[in-house]
Amino acid sequence: MQNRRELIWALAGGATALAGWSWFTGETGMVSTAEAFEVTKTDAAWREQLDPMQFQILRKHATEPAGYSPLNKEKRKGKFACAGCDLPLFSSETKFESGTGWPSFYQPLDNAIGTSIDKSLFMKRTEVHCRRCGGHLGHVFNDGPKPTGLRYCMNGVAMKFEPAAGA
Repeated sequence: MQNRRELIWALAGGATALAGWSWFTGETGMVSTAEAFEVTKTDAAWREQLDPMQFQILRKHATEPAGYSPLNKEKRKGKFACAGCDLPLFSSETKFESGTGWPSFYQPLDNAIGTSIDKSLFMKRTEVHCRRCGGHLGHVFNDGPKPTGLRYCMNGVAMKFEPAAGA
Protein backbone atom coordinates (compact mmCIF):
# COMPACT_ATOMS: atom_id res chain seq x y z
CA MET A 1 0.00 0.00 0.00
CA GLN A 2 2.80 2.41 0.88
CA ASN A 3 4.51 1.86 -2.49
CA ARG A 4 1.30 2.62 -4.40
CA ARG A 5 0.81 5.85 -2.44
CA GLU A 6 4.40 6.90 -3.11
CA LEU A 7 3.97 6.19 -6.83
CA ILE A 8 0.78 8.26 -7.00
CA TRP A 9 2.45 11.17 -5.19
CA ALA A 10 5.50 10.93 -7.45
CA LEU A 11 3.33 10.95 -10.59
CA ALA A 12 1.27 13.89 -9.30
CA GLY A 13 4.44 15.79 -8.43
CA GLY A 14 5.91 15.11 -11.87
CA ALA A 15 2.75 16.28 -13.64
CA THR A 16 2.68 19.44 -11.51
CA ALA A 17 6.35 20.14 -12.24
CA LEU A 18 5.77 19.62 -15.98
CA ALA A 19 2.78 21.96 -15.97
CA GLY A 20 4.79 24.58 -14.07
CA TRP A 21 7.72 24.23 -16.47
CA SER A 22 5.36 24.61 -19.44
CA TRP A 23 3.94 27.80 -17.95
CA PHE A 24 7.38 29.19 -17.08
CA THR A 25 9.02 28.45 -20.44
CA GLY A 26 5.99 28.84 -22.70
CA GLU A 27 6.70 25.39 -24.19
CA THR A 28 3.16 24.19 -24.69
CA GLY A 29 3.16 21.67 -27.52
CA MET A 30 1.21 23.99 -29.79
CA VAL A 31 0.92 22.95 -33.40
CA SER A 32 1.90 25.97 -35.49
CA THR A 33 -0.60 27.14 -38.03
CA ALA A 34 1.91 29.51 -39.71
CA GLU A 35 -0.78 32.19 -39.92
CA ALA A 36 0.12 35.74 -40.81
CA PHE A 37 -1.51 38.20 -38.42
CA GLU A 38 -2.40 41.84 -39.05
CA VAL A 39 -0.62 42.93 -35.87
CA THR A 40 2.90 41.54 -35.54
CA LYS A 41 5.62 42.64 -33.15
CA THR A 42 8.92 41.34 -31.85
CA ASP A 43 8.98 39.71 -28.43
CA ALA A 44 10.79 42.81 -27.17
CA ALA A 45 7.97 45.07 -28.41
CA TRP A 46 5.32 42.79 -26.86
CA ARG A 47 7.25 42.77 -23.55
CA GLU A 48 7.22 46.59 -23.57
CA GLN A 49 3.45 46.69 -24.12
CA LEU A 50 2.29 43.82 -21.88
CA ASP A 51 2.88 43.07 -18.22
CA PRO A 52 4.85 39.84 -17.52
CA MET A 53 1.78 37.64 -17.00
CA GLN A 54 0.02 39.02 -20.10
CA PHE A 55 3.18 38.32 -22.12
CA GLN A 56 3.40 34.72 -20.87
CA ILE A 57 -0.27 34.08 -21.62
CA LEU A 58 -0.79 35.98 -24.88
CA ARG A 59 2.60 35.31 -26.48
CA LYS A 60 3.83 32.07 -24.84
CA HIS A 61 0.49 30.23 -24.45
CA ALA A 62 0.55 30.03 -20.65
CA THR A 63 -2.58 29.81 -18.47
CA GLU A 64 -3.48 32.02 -15.53
CA PRO A 65 -4.44 30.35 -12.24
CA ALA A 66 -8.15 29.58 -11.84
CA GLY A 67 -9.99 32.42 -10.12
CA TYR A 68 -7.15 34.88 -10.79
CA SER A 69 -8.86 37.34 -13.14
CA PRO A 70 -11.43 39.89 -11.94
CA LEU A 71 -13.07 39.50 -15.37
CA ASN A 72 -14.44 36.16 -14.18
CA LYS A 73 -16.85 38.14 -11.94
CA GLU A 74 -17.59 40.92 -14.47
CA LYS A 75 -21.39 41.24 -14.84
CA ARG A 76 -21.83 44.58 -16.64
CA LYS A 77 -22.93 44.88 -20.26
CA GLY A 78 -20.09 45.45 -22.69
CA LYS A 79 -17.40 43.76 -24.74
CA PHE A 80 -14.29 41.78 -23.86
CA ALA A 81 -11.37 42.79 -26.11
CA CYS A 82 -7.88 41.41 -26.72
CA ALA A 83 -5.35 42.89 -24.28
CA GLY A 84 -2.75 42.76 -27.04
CA CYS A 85 -4.48 44.58 -29.90
CA ASP A 86 -7.88 45.80 -28.60
CA LEU A 87 -9.92 43.66 -31.04
CA PRO A 88 -13.41 43.03 -29.56
CA LEU A 89 -13.68 39.27 -28.95
CA PHE A 90 -16.79 38.47 -26.89
CA SER A 91 -20.01 40.18 -25.88
CA SER A 92 -21.16 40.13 -22.25
CA GLU A 93 -24.43 38.71 -23.61
CA THR A 94 -22.67 35.39 -24.32
CA LYS A 95 -20.81 35.19 -20.97
CA PHE A 96 -21.93 32.57 -18.47
CA GLU A 97 -20.81 31.17 -15.12
CA SER A 98 -19.08 27.87 -15.87
CA GLY A 99 -17.76 27.23 -12.36
CA THR A 100 -14.25 26.70 -13.75
CA GLY A 101 -12.61 29.85 -12.40
CA TRP A 102 -12.08 31.41 -15.85
CA PRO A 103 -14.31 33.78 -17.83
CA SER A 104 -16.46 31.61 -20.10
CA PHE A 105 -18.52 32.42 -23.18
CA TYR A 106 -20.68 30.31 -25.48
CA GLN A 107 -19.90 32.29 -28.64
CA PRO A 108 -17.26 34.78 -29.88
CA LEU A 109 -18.02 37.87 -31.91
CA ASP A 110 -17.92 37.45 -35.69
CA ASN A 111 -14.41 37.41 -37.19
CA ALA A 112 -12.77 37.73 -33.77
CA ILE A 113 -10.90 34.48 -33.11
CA GLY A 114 -8.87 31.74 -34.74
CA THR A 115 -8.13 28.23 -33.50
CA SER A 116 -5.30 25.71 -33.61
CA ILE A 117 -4.51 22.32 -32.10
CA ASP A 118 -2.84 22.23 -28.67
CA LYS A 119 -1.22 18.90 -27.73
CA SER A 120 0.26 20.02 -24.40
CA LEU A 121 -0.22 18.32 -21.03
CA PHE A 122 -0.76 14.90 -22.65
CA MET A 123 -4.08 15.81 -24.26
CA LYS A 124 -5.45 17.30 -27.47
CA ARG A 125 -7.42 20.54 -27.14
CA THR A 126 -8.57 23.37 -29.39
CA GLU A 127 -6.62 26.53 -28.60
CA VAL A 128 -8.31 29.90 -29.19
CA HIS A 129 -6.32 32.94 -30.30
CA CYS A 130 -7.04 36.50 -31.38
CA ARG A 131 -7.40 36.49 -35.15
CA ARG A 132 -5.71 39.91 -35.45
CA CYS A 133 -2.55 39.52 -33.31
CA GLY A 134 -2.44 35.76 -32.67
CA GLY A 135 -2.50 36.23 -28.89
CA HIS A 136 -3.37 33.06 -26.96
CA LEU A 137 -6.74 33.49 -25.24
CA GLY A 138 -7.61 30.03 -23.92
CA HIS A 139 -9.38 26.91 -25.17
CA VAL A 140 -12.82 25.91 -26.43
CA PHE A 141 -14.64 22.81 -25.16
CA ASN A 142 -17.85 21.01 -26.17
CA ASP A 143 -19.53 21.22 -22.76
CA GLY A 144 -21.13 24.67 -22.90
CA PRO A 145 -24.75 25.82 -22.77
CA LYS A 146 -27.24 26.25 -25.59
CA PRO A 147 -27.45 27.53 -28.23
CA THR A 148 -23.89 26.51 -29.29
CA GLY A 149 -22.98 23.85 -26.74
CA LEU A 150 -19.49 25.39 -26.62
CA ARG A 151 -17.51 26.77 -23.68
CA TYR A 152 -14.85 29.29 -24.63
CA CYS A 153 -12.73 29.14 -21.47
CA MET A 154 -10.62 32.31 -21.65
CA ASN A 155 -7.71 33.73 -19.68
CA GLY A 156 -9.01 36.98 -18.21
CA VAL A 157 -5.49 38.45 -18.27
CA ALA A 158 -5.54 38.10 -22.07
CA MET A 159 -8.56 40.40 -22.32
CA LYS A 160 -9.80 43.75 -21.12
CA PHE A 161 -13.39 44.75 -20.50
CA GLU A 162 -15.00 47.70 -22.28
CA PRO A 163 -18.32 48.59 -20.59
CA ALA A 164 -21.25 49.58 -22.78
CA ALA A 165 -22.31 53.22 -22.61
CA GLY A 166 -24.37 53.72 -19.45
CA ALA A 167 -23.30 50.38 -17.93
